[in-house]
Amino acid sequence: MNDLLPEQASHWQWFEGTARELLAQYGYKEIRTPILEKTELFARSIGEVTDIVEKEMYTFEDRNGESLTLRPENTASCVRAAIEHGFLHNRTARLWYIGPMFRHERPQKGRYRQFHQLGAEVFGIAGPEADAELILMTARFFERLGLTDIQLELNSLGTPSSRAAHREQLVRYLQAHEPDLDDDSRRRLNTNPLRVLDSKNPALQSLIAAAPKLSDYLDEESQTHFTALRGILDRAGLHYALNHRLVRGLDYYTKTVFEWTTDQLGAQGTVCGGGRYDGLVAQIGGATTPGVGFSMGIERLVELLQVNEIAPPERTPEVYLIAAGDGTQPAAMALSEQLRDHCPGLRMSLDIGDGGFRAKLRRADRSGATYALILGADELNAETMIIKPLRESSDQVAVPWAELGAALNERRKAE
Repeated sequence: MNDLLPEQASHWQWFEGTARELLAQYGYKEIRTPILEKTELFARSIGEVTDIVEKEMYTFEDRNGESLTLRPENTASCVRAAIEHGFLHNRTARLWYIGPMFRHERPQKGRYRQFHQLGAEVFGIAGPEADAELILMTARFFERLGLTDIQLELNSLGTPSSRAAHREQLVRYLQAHEPDLDDDSRRRLNTNPLRVLDSKNPALQSLIAAAPKLSDYLDEESQTHFTALRGILDRAGLHYALNHRLVRGLDYYTKTVFEWTTDQLGAQGTVCGGGRYDGLVAQIGGATTPGVGFSMGIERLVELLQVNEIAPPERTPEVYLIAAGDGTQPAAMALSEQLRDHCPGLRMSLDIGDGGFRAKLRRADRSGATYALILGADELNAETMIIKPLRESSDQVAVPWAELGAALNERRKAE
């Protein structure tokens, strides 16, 4: 777990602000769920034999002996909230969330035990249009951030019946090669064999490549859905790669699964992933409701921004207000509040530190502000304020207090 320091916060704020604006434009509404949930929720939704439930969840008993878990992901919580508050009944819902998740995994570059995700969920739409909207929206989001070296990988896991047929043949194949499997794959063989296909062990890659492909077992419903999804993405001009080994790590996925990946962050290259989960709402206790969603790791995407030297727009102060002289500080603070009233959105820093006038002026210059506002003893008596340009050679001017807001607004519009 790690701290987010002030010098890193600007990237996060830009990331979050860009996401909020885009999601609103697509008609998604924010939901905020508790960080703590009953353990049963994640065991039922994610799957008791997944790595997350078996190895990674932070689970404990409270004072009443009830088992609670820090949320390892947020789709299950969104589904639980939707059922509990009844907003899926004969309706569709487009939701998004942002916040911390928790997994006790081996820390890696850009991956922590407390990590943050941005995600979106669509409920009540069974067609491939919902899958396509989420994928196209993430593509637009990466474009707005200036990230171009991210690849989309796409697959279909089919319906539960088609996966069952594939599982039977896959288990037979893996059992025939069991001596060649590593310990982790042997453990998964009888619990979650599909996850063997996701192994990153180089020694297993040729064996996995020859394994029965899920795409050969897709039923007509799944094939029709996947073909239609690909047609929408093709029509939109979005490039993608088919990856028949893409399975994702959660049991609830059906039909579409997708990942956005990069080779700029080492071996763990996935920065966003998602898919369809048409059976999850019923599995948790609600009425049968189709669903699809995605989540993206904020730490990894912020790191990718930094790797590509993509900086957020400058948020330096526009104005740095200096009070110099006996009795000027109270007046300067009152004037600063009046300016915030008259100049909407004005970014202004008020110098309240020690030091002489020259030291204050140096601090104003280092702040990056465009203008210094100076209130000395003479200005206090005359009820004026000096506007001193810091980034150009034009002369400073003294402006009456009553005209200061209008003068600043005029200069801001001209820039």
